[in-house]
Amino acid sequence: MSPKKTLSNWLSNRYLLIIRNEENFAEKSTFSFTYAKVIVFIFSVFIIFMTISLYLISSVLSQWLDPRHTKLEMNKKIIQLSLKVDSLAHEVDQKERFIQNIQSIIKGEDVDEFETADLEEPTSPNDLNKEIDLSQVSAIDSVFRREFEESGIEVVRVKNTEDFKLQELFFFSPLADPVVSSPYSAKNEHFGVDLVAKEGEPIKSISDGTVIFSGFQTEGGYMMAIQHRNNLISVYKHNSSLLKKVGTFVNEGEIIAIIGNTGELTTAPHLHFELWYNGYAVNPEEFVKF
Repeated sequence: MSPKKTLSNWLSNRYLLIIRNEENFAEKSTFSFTYAKVIVFIFSVFIIFMTISLYLISSVLSQWLDPRHTKLEMNKKIIQLSLKVDSLAHEVDQKERFIQNIQSIIKGEDVDEFETADLEEPTSPNDLNKEIDLSQVSAIDSVFRREFEESGIEVVRVKNTEDFKLQELFFFSPLADPVVSSPYSAKNEHFGVDLVAKEGEPIKSISDGTVIFSGFQTEGGYMMAIQHRNNLISVYKHNSSLLKKVGTFVNEGEIIAIIGNTGELTTAPHLHFELWYNGYAVNPEEFVKF
């Protein structure tokens, strides 16, 4: 009676696979194996195949086989669009504040400060003197500094024009042969010049630019503001009529309004003309020949 075979014996029995030549039965190759080795080999091949398949499904083939891929891509696009919307909203807010500041400048009101590092805040004389040892300064310099600080010159809204490069530009006179009846005076908060001319005299743009304000204001009457290159704004007040609308591009020397006597701060027909550079009032007589 033959002994009963067990699973252990079946797995551990050794077998020999011989490959022979069909013509002369010459032995070509010989392989020794057991069923245990065959099972381990097949299982290893299956694990390797499954690993490669999972890698391909999660990377290269994910856009075709993974149903979550489309949702993830949509979420990424939504996040990117949200960031763009936030950025655009911030830019719109900055532009609205810029327009409000321009209107405040035209009305002679204080402007809001932008929360950006690109704009330089004006420095007061007290801040400039913090790092200076006054005990080591000569008596002449001390007297000069005291007279300067007591002179009441406005240093917040008016900037020294020596740093400007506007002298290199050519500007048309807003009126033909005007007479300066009241000059520019920062100390008296008269941030422009009053020009007297013939009644009904046309007012011209001093340079190319875009109209950013055209309307009526209580103190300035019918007034217009034009944005030029190099952050320059020209303002024309007390007109009898306005010939250009907001958003209109005007050329240098183009007629934009008619001289008048509108507004509370006027007693006779004239043009109150202002120049603003980078948010600071400058003396128009230094740049325009009247």
